[in-house]
Amino acid sequence: MHLFAIADPHLSKAQAKPMDIFGKNWQGHPEIFFERWQEIVKKDDVVLIPGDISWAMKLEDALLDLKDIAALPGKKVLLKGNHDYWWASISKLRDSLPEGIFALQNDAIKINNLVIAGSRGWVCPNSVGFSEKDHKIYERELHRLQLSLEAANKIKSKDDYFVVMLHFPPTNARLEPNQITNIIKVAKPNALVFGHIHGNSENTIIKNLADIDIHFVAADALEFRPKLITEII
Repeated sequence: MHLFAIADPHLSKAQAKPMDIFGKNWQGHPEIFFERWQEIVKKDDVVLIPGDISWAMKLEDALLDLKDIAALPGKKVLLKGNHDYWWASISKLRDSLPEGIFALQNDAIKINNLVIAGSRGWVCPNSVGFSEKDHKIYERELHRLQLSLEAANKIKSKDDYFVVMLHFPPTNARLEPNQITNIIKVAKPNALVFGHIHGNSENTIIKNLADIDIHFVAADALEFRPKLITEII
């Protein structure tokens, strides 16, 4: 079984929302996303999709995109992004998801000997324009991350591969440590994956955190090809 990750597909089947206003590399991106997924992912693999999955505003519209994702090879684990406005009640979402897709929220998921935890995250302190409202959301996401990691501790064993996924990067653009990085360091996952950032961001993406494998997996940065995280035996 291989573990892949790709964030920010920004699909919009219900109402087309072309992404090429953000750059020529986004031209025709849904077709490229689906084609490249099918080139490398097999049915027994797992793919993490940490946020900004669909531009839909309602779950029934987002399901058009989710059903297309469900038709792709592999099991999929979803995390909410800041643009996933259709993601409301987790119970309603889980009841509606097609087979083979799992949604992560305030808990953890185990697939064979793979354990997945995480939370959306938010803009980190000392970011440009960081406000009191941002601080409240950041604190709430800290709590959600802690809940997820506590759930993971209850289901994982020492031989499991443990991955934490976020939507937002775990630091600000200056790569300063904060409560999120501290929590993740204590949790000691094998890998951390996140997306959210688009465009030229090489110098603002954390690359080292203790001994944790770090993977930045925004779709455009990957040229819309899921990134191999590890092979799990």
